[in-house]
Amino acid sequence: MTNWDELAHQAAQTIAERTGVSRHDTAVVLGSGWGGAADAFEVTADIAYPDLPGFTASAVVGHSGSLRSCRVGDKNVLFFAGRTHYYEGRGVEAVVHGVRTAAAAGCQAIVLTNGCGGLNPEWAPGTPVIIDDHINLTGRTPLVGANFVDMTQTYSRRLRDIALSVDPDLDGGVYAQFPGPQYETPAEVRMAGILGADLVGMSTVLEAIAARAAGLEILGLSLVTNAAAGMTGEALHHAEVLQAGQDAGARLATMLSQILERM
Repeated sequence: MTNWDELAHQAAQTIAERTGVSRHDTAVVLGSGWGGAADAFEVTADIAYPDLPGFTASAVVGHSGSLRSCRVGDKNVLFFAGRTHYYEGRGVEAVVHGVRTAAAAGCQAIVLTNGCGGLNPEWAPGTPVIIDDHINLTGRTPLVGANFVDMTQTYSRRLRDIALSVDPDLDGGVYAQFPGPQYETPAEVRMAGILGADLVGMSTVLEAIAARAAGLEILGLSLVTNAAAGMTGEALHHAEVLQAGQDAGARLATMLSQILERM
């Protein structure tokens, strides 16, 4: 049986050796549409995922599959350019391995980003939204045993306020994670809306649970890359997800940089 805790510590040790930084301050997981945001920062080291214990090459188009160590102001920040998704079949432990590696590397806070479908018709593709809360529709958890983690304040009020100080026009919403890899049906989207979701996607929630359990302060940011299924009657394509990220790239990079400098 794979010892994922040991792999996280081994990965953290490799990061320290390859970057020359004994302890990082913050981690950022770059989801679909956010990949270009890391290009705005001074990269001190770039490590391919296969060179890190427990990591594998990215399986999703648009995710580069590497770890970057960057200087952002006076902070050392780890950028995870791509993530393992639950639908890849590697198990929940692999999905949250990046989060646990960040914690082992010394990070106190993490920014979880994603590309998602939006239920609010006012959110055009390319609109960033703060995650206020989430709904776990995967039926899974990274926690095992009597590990009763409080999820009342999963997404830090302090970090959300920082994001709003950078961009007062940012809206907030509830993100629902489906297991994927198929896009949600219109009926599933309507169900999610009835449950209270404003955003739907295939990532982030399981990572947030693991981050909360590890004691990390969490900021969640979604990029609305398309209207959720059934909202417009149009078919969904991964290409539009990538295009929305490219179109919003400059805004996302500037916003993320300013948020990280104030964290």
